[in-house]
Amino acid sequence: MDAHPHDDAPAAAPTAGAGGPASPSEEFLELLHDVLRSVRREASTVLGHDITPGQLRLLRTLDRCDRPRRLGELADVLDVAPRSITSKVDQAEEDGWVRRVPDPADRRATLVELTDAGREQLARLSDRRQEGARARLDVLAPQEQAQLLALLRRVAHRP
Repeated sequence: MDAHPHDDAPAAAPTAGAGGPASPSEEFLELLHDVLRSVRREASTVLGHDITPGQLRLLRTLDRCDRPRRLGELADVLDVAPRSITSKVDQAEEDGWVRRVPDPADRRATLVELTDAGREQLARLSDRRQEGARARLDVLAPQEQAQLLALLRRVAHRP
């Protein structure tokens, strides 16, 4: 008899370090982390370039900006240390995803903007992540998908 993904029994809950069952909050965090990590890893593997979550956040942030931004502004928005943003921008610039441009208002300052290649990479990665998320949701029946999304909206405090 062929097994259907919807008929699979739930996996056993992970156990806490002391041998007892994990709390619901621990299991929730572990499961979210596992799903997101696998979707990111799969998308990066398919694209042939390993992009870190921090690099992805940088590209997304720049994509949402109405103009190029200073490193300090990016560090504030991303809530990272200035030297951390410098290394992220250095790597993204090396990859061709961003470029540094002079600040027209202050010749001493440099701005960072997303390149066309960065926008294309972001779009490709987004498409791949969507495919990965769809594949994970496909193990659920449509009613289960709707229920999962409704529950996650409640947990995330979204209408």
